[in-house]
Amino acid sequence: MDSINRMAIELVDEALDFAGELGIEGYELDSGATVIDFGVDADGGVEAGMLLAEIQTAGLATVQTRMGEVAGTPRPHVELSTDRPALALLCSQKAGWELTFDDFDGLGSGPARALVGEEEEFHHLGYYDEFDLTVLSVESIDLPTDEVAEHVAETTGLEPSAVFLPTYATGSLVGSVTGAARAAELAVFNLFEAGYDPTNVLSINGSAPLAPVSYDESVAMGRTNDAVAYGGRVHVTVSEDFDDFDRAISTAGPDYGVPFEQLFEDADWDFGEVDPDVFGPAQVTVDVVDGPTYALGETDEDVLADSFGL
Repeated sequence: MDSINRMAIELVDEALDFAGELGIEGYELDSGATVIDFGVDADGGVEAGMLLAEIQTAGLATVQTRMGEVAGTPRPHVELSTDRPALALLCSQKAGWELTFDDFDGLGSGPARALVGEEEEFHHLGYYDEFDLTVLSVESIDLPTDEVAEHVAETTGLEPSAVFLPTYATGSLVGSVTGAARAAELAVFNLFEAGYDPTNVLSINGSAPLAPVSYDESVAMGRTNDAVAYGGRVHVTVSEDFDDFDRAISTAGPDYGVPFEQLFEDADWDFGEVDPDVFGPAQVTVDVVDGPTYALGETDEDVLADSFGL
């Protein structure tokens, strides 16, 4: 298996080559690290968001849009498919790196996590990457500073000049696209947390509606999570049966039906206090090879209509 950081860097080079067309901007920090503004000060857009979702999955997933409906109104949906779900989704796309400093707060996803390999997914899969360049996608309302870049460099064992930090706010078009692209990742992660071996997941397709953009990050965080939890649909092909496939869906939680902005407010925006069962796609179909098919969950367009202002 090739380095997932190498594959992501190729896509980062593409983003920098077409920065003007994508509505993004790359620049070098004093430390030598490269920040790419996908949606903080830069406008970004749907195409930029799809490319960033590919970067987050290290080029191991296909990302596209299609037109669908929410509450009877036309709405773009983001679709992601991959035949390497364990690597693409758990070892790369998952947002598992908290970046907390005095003047910066963000959440990192992408293949840089595989150079560190401290999360349980890496221990279970036995996958640890080695490469001389790395990519950490950062979700934040601020652009990363040298302190952030140097922390990433030190943690990954690289020089700051080897670090690339594509960054976007949740309240941006790129934030809405990359949020919708996480339906499949959340399904696989929930199954892993329930004790299912992710290497048994042979292929996965996920989709979710594109949430309307709000520059109010609280509203944006609510809408992007609602898009997946109440409108996300996933199809999975697996090699082994399991008693708890319903753990993959958001409807497994008792808070299903409550908009996420309210859930976050009730938890005083301490995400650790929110029931983790609500994070997941609304519907999942599981095809077991030479076994049964499970159709699980349901969407809730009433919640989506209210959240999206329809």
